[in-house]
Amino acid sequence: MMNSFGRWRPIVEIVGISILAAALHALILHLFNVGTDAFVYAPLELYAYFLIASVIILLVLIIVEKRNKDNVGYTFLIITSAKMVFAYFLLRPVLAHDLKIEKINFFVIFALFLAFETITASRMLNRD
Repeated sequence: MMNSFGRWRPIVEIVGISILAAALHALILHLFNVGTDAFVYAPLELYAYFLIASVIILLVLIIVEKRNKDNVGYTFLIITSAKMVFAYFLLRPVLAHDLKIEKINFFVIFALFLAFETITASRMLNRD
């Protein structure tokens, strides 16, 4: 049986990882003198959006796991697909922009959060 904190641990982890990743990202942009003033979305805005989306996804997965572990995988696929649709609408103005670094910036942040969500869902599915 899992203790109370163990169930909510992914939320704490994603917040911590997000803060560290955002700080590292800002440092890298600063070291390479990449100005983000011309970006459609500031990197911090993207981190905030994807963090909120990930926390919602993880909360839903935690609730589903508690009620019926067999539905965690299906729930993950459905809500991740919905997140991808919303991300596409965020991405459209970025694609219209000519800044390649902004596109790379968007996809790096998107991939980071998608990887964390996938790893967390996998852990949930493999728990006894």
